[in-house]
Amino acid sequence: MSIILTPEQERFIQAKLQTGKYRNAQELLEIAFRLLDEYEHADTEWINSVRTKIDAAITTNEQTPPIDGKTFVNQILEHFQQVREAQE
Repeated sequence: MSIILTPEQERFIQAKLQTGKYRNAQELLEIAFRLLDEYEHADTEWINSVRTKIDAAITTNEQTPPIDGKTFVNQILEHFQQVREAQE
């Protein structure tokens, strides 16, 4: 396989090689590909985690009677007040 790099990509690779941290472009690309794979894996895990949380919230919502906005806000304010009093 051969690839064509943009001038910016070539400069980026050369700058990284000049730091002395990498022996050659192949090593640099291997690390980049490994990091890309890890990033995509973490992204997939995050998506699955969010899906699980959404499903749990939907299930909870279906099992919980509805509450009007005013009552909800008042319950939150009460909770904050209790926490504040407990800290004093």
